[in-house]
Amino acid sequence: MFLNKIKTTIGALLCVCSINGYAQNFKVVLDPGHGGQDFGATRNAYVEKKIVLDVALKVGEILKKDKTIDVVFTRETDKFIELRERSNIANREKADIFVSIHANAVANAPNAQGTETFIMGLSKNQSNLEVAKKENNAIILEKDYKTTYAGYDPNDPTTLIGLTLLQEQYVNQSIDLASKIQSRFTNDLERKNRGVKQGPFWVLHGAFMPSVLVELGFISNADEGAYLNSDQGKKELAQAIASAILDYKKQHHSPNTINDKDIKGNTAEKPKRIFLDELEKEKERKAVVQDAKTSSIEITKPAEVTKQGVVFKVQIAATSKSTATTPANFKGLTGVTSEKEGNLYKYYYGESTDINHTRKALEEAKNKGFSSAFLVAFKNGNKISVQDALK
Repeated sequence: MFLNKIKTTIGALLCVCSINGYAQNFKVVLDPGHGGQDFGATRNAYVEKKIVLDVALKVGEILKKDKTIDVVFTRETDKFIELRERSNIANREKADIFVSIHANAVANAPNAQGTETFIMGLSKNQSNLEVAKKENNAIILEKDYKTTYAGYDPNDPTTLIGLTLLQEQYVNQSIDLASKIQSRFTNDLERKNRGVKQGPFWVLHGAFMPSVLVELGFISNADEGAYLNSDQGKKELAQAIASAILDYKKQHHSPNTINDKDIKGNTAEKPKRIFLDELEKEKERKAVVQDAKTSSIEITKPAEVTKQGVVFKVQIAATSKSTATTPANFKGLTGVTSEKEGNLYKYYYGESTDINHTRKALEEAKNKGFSSAFLVAFKNGNKISVQDALK
């Protein structure tokens, strides 16, 4: 009898969870580039900030017809939004994808045409760097930009090199989304396909989810500019982007999947929070296993006495590429160090003999966006488990 009651209670709880829509919607943040005093590219009365806003709003209208999709805009009017704030919006909203929409223009190639979609990354291709340079140039319109973007030179996009670390974990999904957008442009609209490319874009570097920057075409090309500026062109381009997002959602997101997102609302949502907490713990466990013998991440333990000669650090990243450990390359974190281990360069923060100090550094690193950061311990220069360091 008691067992049957338990089964009935569990069944009712699952039913309530289903009724109250605990499955998370797929959240899309759409970012119309530029705005306000930042006009973007301008040619022949065609203005980038206006075109991309119209297209983004149309994309949103299409996506909102799907009740399993939530749409958030970084701007819905002609206003100026700082580059860093655009990705901050996506992070605060815990978006599944971030799509920044732009239009291109070149001075000395009036026949240049076609669509291209970028992901965050390094590039030695000069044309890719020029696109990034133009899109990043909005920084100089921001107040105190030299302080806010310390170490970044708007005339040299490669100074963003270290920030590509933050997007490495999303590169495959970003490429997939970009490819789907380009395929829709090509197959549905027969636009010239300039391909999926990499570039050091500020607007993408801080978004902790699959992210792309779409160049709709060249307003410096008379014919293509007229198309981009037309109601029909905007409608068709918006439909292509929306269709690609729906293709991506179908492949990567199940409406019955519990996503790793904070739940806000009434007490009826508490059962799901339990499952989400377990997912968080599982992510942390995987991070620990990935880097050999490290401890579980807990920041609420009382102070422990450590062995003599032991220091603690927070590992914030590991990559095959060497990066300068300047604050600008690591979201403002100071005192970052690097060590090469095998074929990887590992980056550490918050070194201390006091584990409580390093735990605070861990929390700070996570708040900065290094969500996979974890504690490591060293004795006399050799890595040991944190548990052994505390014995």
